[in-house]
Amino acid sequence: MNISSVELKNFRNYENLSISLDEGVNIFYGDNAQGKTNLLDAVYVGCTSKSHRMSKDREMIRFDCSEAHIKLKLKKKDVPYRIDMHLKKNSAKGIALNGIPIRRSSELFGIANVVFFSPEDLNIIKDGPSERRRFLDLEMCQQSRLYLHALVSYTKIINQKNRLLKEYSFTEGAEELTDIYNTQLIDFGSEIIRLRKDFVKRLNEIIGEIHFNITEGKERIELIYDSNTTAESFEDDLKKNRQQEIRSGMSLTGPHRDDLIFKVNSTDLRHFGSQGQQRTAVLSLKLSEIRSFEEASGEKPLLLLDDVLSELDRKRQIQLLSSIRDGQTLITCTGLDDFIDNRFHIDKLFHVSNGIITGEN
Repeated sequence: MNISSVELKNFRNYENLSISLDEGVNIFYGDNAQGKTNLLDAVYVGCTSKSHRMSKDREMIRFDCSEAHIKLKLKKKDVPYRIDMHLKKNSAKGIALNGIPIRRSSELFGIANVVFFSPEDLNIIKDGPSERRRFLDLEMCQQSRLYLHALVSYTKIINQKNRLLKEYSFTEGAEELTDIYNTQLIDFGSEIIRLRKDFVKRLNEIIGEIHFNITEGKERIELIYDSNTTAESFEDDLKKNRQQEIRSGMSLTGPHRDDLIFKVNSTDLRHFGSQGQQRTAVLSLKLSEIRSFEEASGEKPLLLLDDVLSELDRKRQIQLLSSIRDGQTLITCTGLDDFIDNRFHIDKLFHVSNGIITGEN
């Protein structure tokens, strides 16, 4: 899968932008706060409908403008696609695929597989469980339509149930309505749990080898799926926790409260790992993400690297850069020294300054 061109209008600090990309490595360099990250986020939004920064649509629209546009042209297995996205301040975004409007943004998943790696991702182990669930959801939604359907359905129902729990004592028929919601949650939630369990098992097979090589055989990593409940006990746990949920006014049972634990040599990295160990583990996770996409689809995903080389030492830089062979990559940086020092091949070079991008080769 390759993106051939990106067009932006009134997206963040870009008034008008139109660039053509190489199928290989594209480097965007320039000072900080010039728009490099905004470009990568625009590509990510165009591919997934979601901002990697978790920004709302109105926050991505240029100041003093009411709407923004993203247009991506890409090719997947020799089939051309055009994604048009219309962001609006006061209403839902509009999306068209090959000129035909689509009803749900989730229809984009699977067309353009993308891996985004930013300095913030290096904190994924230290951050709360929601960040690790977000990693699972974004990757699995791109790889599995079954998971995407289950997650969208489960999220809709859990939001409805939470609204009910907040107004439980004032809602007529609350007990019967809770039973209806719980029955639906068991159906979709059990599917999510099973798919997450299988995915983490497959990811462990990939990350183990990668991490072992990065640490030169000194460390063994293990990902543990820490499920809030199981597919088999979900119904019983909902019954057991029912009164507690009513008192707290929120849903306490289900995969929306899952976590992913990172262990190295049997030590929990979140609580006892050094910063170096945590960063190495996240690097291994991102490299595993690339290989996971490739094994699932037979294609390299689009790789977006947002100034991560400056956050890594030389050894980890080499490990990351050596993983970038076939496939399209967009990299941002403030300078080119790291690439020159590592004799890294660059297919196309762009300079970014104040929302203007200039090709240099």
